[in-house]
Amino acid sequence: MTIISAELIALAQRVIDENAAIGRKVVLAESCTGGLVAAALTEIAGSSAVLDRGFVTYSNESKQEMLGVSPDIIDTFGAVSIACAWAMAQGALKRSNADVAVAISGIAGPGGGSREKPVGTVVFARAILGEEESDAEERRLSSDTRSDVRLQAALVALELLLP
Repeated sequence: MTIISAELIALAQRVIDENAAIGRKVVLAESCTGGLVAAALTEIAGSSAVLDRGFVTYSNESKQEMLGVSPDIIDTFGAVSIACAWAMAQGALKRSNADVAVAISGIAGPGGGSREKPVGTVVFARAILGEEESDAEERRLSSDTRSDVRLQAALVALELLLP
């Protein structure tokens, strides 16, 4: 029995298998998912060959202290911004032995949203070692429940970890 959804486990299995096949290590910088992506990956036997580490940086202070996100980024754009997710991914990559980093920050709800950033707004970034550019995007996920937002965000993050 597992407490993690079958959908997450199936995608986590692909992430582990496909990254292990090419010898690639991954690191996570999670905010609104609170470690859910790392938990899904560690449900898979052999995940230690792929998962280097995960940072759960829920507070703004932890994003700054653990990942080196500039306070100016958070003050100017907010923690739920492409700029912040990009900085989180870069910081995770620099503070790990991984080849690829994925960062997630968002508003899971039910409170905390605004007109500009409603509940269900989640930003993602992927940084790859040796590449200057990072992939970063903002998505509006279904916001029926907090759990729905977190599950959808974890699925997107796992997809970003596929080679």
